[in-house]
Order: sequence, then structure tokens, then C-alpha cells
Amino acid sequence: MQTETRPATSPATPADRSTRRIAFINPFGTASFDQIIEDTLVPYAGSGTHVDVIHLDGVPENIDYYYPKHLMELAIFRVVRRLEKDGYDAVVVGCCYDPGVKVARELVDIPVVGPLEAAMNHASYFGHRFTVLTDHRKAVPWLEDIVRLHGAGNCRAVRCIDWYVTDMIKDPSAVADDAAALSMKWLEDDGSEVIILGCTIIAGCLEREIMTTGRHRELPILNPNLLALKAAETLADLYKAGKYSISRAGQYQRHEQHDAGEAEDVWRRWKLVDVDHPEAGE
Repeated sequence: MQTETRPATSPATPADRSTRRIAFINPFGTASFDQIIEDTLVPYAGSGTHVDVIHLDGVPENIDYYYPKHLMELAIFRVVRRLEKDGYDAVVVGCCYDPGVKVARELVDIPVVGPLEAAMNHASYFGHRFTVLTDHRKAVPWLEDIVRLHGAGNCRAVRCIDWYVTDMIKDPSAVADDAAALSMKWLEDDGSEVIILGCTIIAGCLEREIMTTGRHRELPILNPNLLALKAAETLADLYKAGKYSISRAGQYQRHEQHDAGEAEDVWRRWKLVDVDHPEAGE
């Protein structure tokens, strides 16, 4: 079996590990959602954590549909490689479709975190059974598939509030109220103990309402943005300490391990994004 291990380096010192750079990528082709994520996420960053909330350029603004989501993922792969070169210690791909996360792990050594995966991994700390509450009906089957993929057998259902992200930003308080009310309904109907918000923008809207008014603070609703950040901080610390690198023996084996020339040729020739995209030709 052909494997690849992380190059042997001295673990970071405790002082080095006390600081970490994390990029939170809003995978929309617009800056419209950056501020609400920054306002509701950065205050929860640990001491020594620097979070940069960024968005993608040259990709569709609306990724509620699968074709534009696929185009966005192609840009994610290049951006994640650039972020690693720029010295980031971890990356969060800020959408609960967890778009491109697994492919990105094939491409870089730094941790790449998907919010839904992170929230499901944390759910058992807060309750046994959970319901995922996402944005609209089209997203429900996709998230159902992600839940099955991650073996989250304690998920009782995937529900929705029937909002699209392009509308959410216009009335975050209404989104927060709908999410809170429907969370209480589904906790009762599904027999769940906690709710995972299956949309990063719903999470931003609800968190803003909690931070500004205190309303809904008592509800057992998990914010995937926050849990993704905390997962990224932990994984970044472990990575910098020289612990638990990504296995290259199976799913995350790199193309260049099999054929370095072919891998280089793919990156050089096959630019499956718009030629005007700022990352094209990297």
C-alpha cells in the first residue's frame, strides 16, 4: 500500500500553539453575508485565535441550487490551497452543505472543517437525539444524505424553515423568530433533545438576535458556525503540535502519490472555472 505521511518536523512550542489563524469562507460570490458572520462568530474565538471571514469572487451568489454550488466548489479547491500557502492553520467552509470539504482534505494538510459535520460531532455533548433544521425544502434531501454519510444515527429528522439565504439577510430577526418557533415544534414532534441549525446564515441570524436582545438564548439550538470554529481551533492546535495528520492511505490519498506528472497536468490544464476568476491559472 502506498502511503504518504506528514514530513517530520519539530512540534510547535506552547507559545506557537497559543496563536492560530483560521479562515472562515463564506462560499457565496458576494460580501453580503460576511458582516453577520463576523459579528456573530469572531466574539467567540478563543484567546490567540485570529479569524478572517472571507467570501469567494467570481462564483454564483446563490448556491441554493446544485449547479452553482458545484461551480463554487471548484473555486473552493483553489482558495483552500492558497490559504494553506498563506499560513492559515485551519479553514472552515461556511455552508452546511459542507461543500468541497472532503476534496479539499485531499489537497491540503491543514484541517478543513465543514459546519454540519462539526455540529453533528459535537451534538452528543448536549443531548442524545437531535433534529437538523435547515433553510428550505430543496436542501432537506441533501442534508439527509450528509447525515447518513456521517453515520449520525441519533438524528431524528431534517426539517426546514422555508427561507432562502438571499431573503434572510433582509430580515434576520424574522428568520431568528421562525427558527426558534419551529425548533420548539420539531423538538416536540421528533422527540429530539437538541436542534442543529443546518444553515450558517440561519445560525448567524439567530445568534445576532441572541447577542443583541437576549431572546432565544435559553433554547437548545446548536450554532454550526460556532462549533465549526471550535473544531477548527482544536484541530489547528493538534496540527501545530505535530499530532494526528490526515491519512493518505485511503480516501484522502493525493493524486500526486499515484502520478505526480498527471496531477500537475490536471492543475495546469483543467481550469474548470471561469477564465476571469481571480484564482484561475494559479
